[in-house]
Amino acid sequence: MWLTRPLQERSTQVFLGVLFAALVVVSALHLFMPEDSALYVSSYTVTLLGKYLCYALLAVAVDLVWGYLGILSLGHGAFFALGGYAMGMYLMRQIGDRGVYGHPTLPDFMVFLNWQELPWYWHGFDMAWFAFIMVLLAPGLLALVFGFLAFRSRVTGVYLSIITQALTFALMLAFFRNEMGFGGNNGLTDFKDILGFDLRTDATRLGLFIATGIALAIGYVICRGIVTSKLGRVSVACRDAEARTRFLGYRVERVQLFVFVVSAMLAGVAGALYVPQVGIINPSEFSPLFSIEIVVWVALGGRATLYGAVIGAILVNYAKTVFTGIMPDAWLFALGGLFVLVTVFLPKGIAGLLQKRKKAETTEPTPAQEATA
Repeated sequence: MWLTRPLQERSTQVFLGVLFAALVVVSALHLFMPEDSALYVSSYTVTLLGKYLCYALLAVAVDLVWGYLGILSLGHGAFFALGGYAMGMYLMRQIGDRGVYGHPTLPDFMVFLNWQELPWYWHGFDMAWFAFIMVLLAPGLLALVFGFLAFRSRVTGVYLSIITQALTFALMLAFFRNEMGFGGNNGLTDFKDILGFDLRTDATRLGLFIATGIALAIGYVICRGIVTSKLGRVSVACRDAEARTRFLGYRVERVQLFVFVVSAMLAGVAGALYVPQVGIINPSEFSPLFSIEIVVWVALGGRATLYGAVIGAILVNYAKTVFTGIMPDAWLFALGGLFVLVTVFLPKGIAGLLQKRKKAETTEPTPAQEATA
């Protein structure tokens, strides 16, 4: 089966091993170490690491379409945000009459804006199974419609990148409007619980961290299964020689559409896991700058490697956490400089550097070979 093939790869086994080891170590240090110990991992750190893993899954989704399909999407933040809003709507419905205004059905921002009844598109989000379906369906459906129109029209290259950025910018402007019914500028926040578990407890935060790690593992295996299958080989052919691939009889637009939709769904799952850990979702997640930042993660880690995207997402966001506290006004300049340096000196990213070292080690002659020579 195509989904089990990646599990036989050495690189996938190493990645999953490192990921699950990290989940076990962080969980053990959080649960069993005393709080005054230098090795203790606080709830804040657990939540921060969970956010990094959400970003890692989002970076893997972008690498799938950019690295293996050649589509530089500058709008994947839209799919991430849609998944986040779907989860946020579910979490808002779980508040019930525990809100500031005590209304059993309407969220606080709707009561404040004098809404009389719940909009039709909010119905069903009081049920977890419906919300989880919408986490996949909302970004997937948008990607299906957008991709069908774009790929059928054979929009490629920089033009496709521009319209993906225009898509997320248009959604950002729309979600800023109060009459859209998504909280306007403030977004959705003040969540209480998820699946009956209090979001403020350490156990729930740790559970979300572990769930995010498992989701990253599943998403990585799915993407790896795609790129190692015949579909993946055709995707690479579309990336490198689209006209020739069409001439050979392949329906390029169908390949592009399928991979694009899968990538959007993975981004939606990342957004859904991000919201309960961070505690808020607002239109800033639609920002084109955020989508561009995702591309920087992938470029830094290494395009067309998947695991490189994970490395880039974690490193950049860790650096962002550190340097925004040290030099908050200069962080964006540091990020831009980092991208320039990587482009010039590491065109294949950190993963490319690791692959180069591994290749050099395998080609270096052993002492026995030198003696024979």
